[in-house]
Amino acid sequence: MKKTVMIKIVLLFMSIIITFISCGTENVKNSVNEADSTESSVEVLESSDIAQEDVSIEMTAEEFSALKVAVISGASGIEDNTFNEDIYNGIIEYVSRHPASSVTPIKSEYVDNDEILLALNDIEDEYDVIVCGGVVFNKITQYAQQNPNQKFVLIDAFPIDENGNDVELENVYGMQFAEQESGFLAGMAAALETKTGKVAVVNGIAYPSNINYQYGFECGVKYINETEGSDVEIVELPTYSGTNSEGLHVGGNYINSFTDTETAKKIGKLLINEGCDIIFVAAGGAGMGVFDAVKEAEDVYVIGCDIDQFEQGIDGDENIVLTCALKNMHQNVEQQLEEVTNGTFQGGNVVLHADTDSVGYVKDSERCQLSDTTIEKMDTAYELLKTGAIVPASYNNGVRPENFTTQTTEEMR
Repeated sequence: MKKTVMIKIVLLFMSIIITFISCGTENVKNSVNEADSTESSVEVLESSDIAQEDVSIEMTAEEFSALKVAVISGASGIEDNTFNEDIYNGIIEYVSRHPASSVTPIKSEYVDNDEILLALNDIEDEYDVIVCGGVVFNKITQYAQQNPNQKFVLIDAFPIDENGNDVELENVYGMQFAEQESGFLAGMAAALETKTGKVAVVNGIAYPSNINYQYGFECGVKYINETEGSDVEIVELPTYSGTNSEGLHVGGNYINSFTDTETAKKIGKLLINEGCDIIFVAAGGAGMGVFDAVKEAEDVYVIGCDIDQFEQGIDGDENIVLTCALKNMHQNVEQQLEEVTNGTFQGGNVVLHADTDSVGYVKDSERCQLSDTTIEKMDTAYELLKTGAIVPASYNNGVRPENFTTQTTEEMR
């Protein structure tokens, strides 16, 4: 009797293998789920084709527990050429190496974090992992507690309780980044390369991550002024000064949107009229409006943000991108998916810095237009950021850029 049962189990297992192998090639070509758009406030996007080279499929135990991943982005979607796209690319890289897995992009129109649970509840399918990009997902706590078998990866957010305090959950990995460090490098680049002596930063919404970019940029310019004896001016337009949700006035130039390219272009033109020849753009999809304004000007450059935006800087035979400040979300998102696959996933809240190469800048000679001297000085500063010898002002450490000096950096550790 036992022998008969064992034979049936073996035959069933062989049948599964044959079926899987016969469908393997198709699974690789369609490793991203295709789903119809819904009429709710959450849009399940029809996935883009993913170009993949020959991928050999090996039957392993892991393939029988393939991950279904959902990635929820804001209104700008996964093709914003910056923040959301980098997150999505990390998932795509994971899927390319685990072709039995799949990813479904979901675009949420919600910007109020009090409503974000509605966005999650509108997702009908069961997913093994839900990846969420943006601070608005910090109120995922209740949903995550109600769904303990699902794993959650948050970018730029830690889960919070009803009193607004950070909490750690076993099934939620929250990652934040030291944007002030890559912003610092952007400020250095702008101050070292400007010809007019006037530079600026344009941000989306005064969320902590955007404030960090702004503060870091301002500290980078100040650092060069102090160490190089220069007098580079950071231009701010009072009309577009930023204020966060707690009423903190942070200055800078804020679009107050991550999708409003029209206002972004207007701000870009105003800054160019003020004499700025280098503008750091940390504004998500809206930042393309600043790119457009710069392309219509002469001898003006942008510094891209989050990812390498050199392709977006193409302007005929020229390119307007000086360099890009990087926040390497893709590698950290991919790593967490691998942890889930390997059974080593651990919830927690982590701030990622230069010492893990989670922030940085583009210095490839074919992808930037920085001088060798500028790169040398930025590389030196990057090592100091890694060791904590330079600590830029940030929203998190409560220090304002005006209080940052090369002498006070030791006190800010």
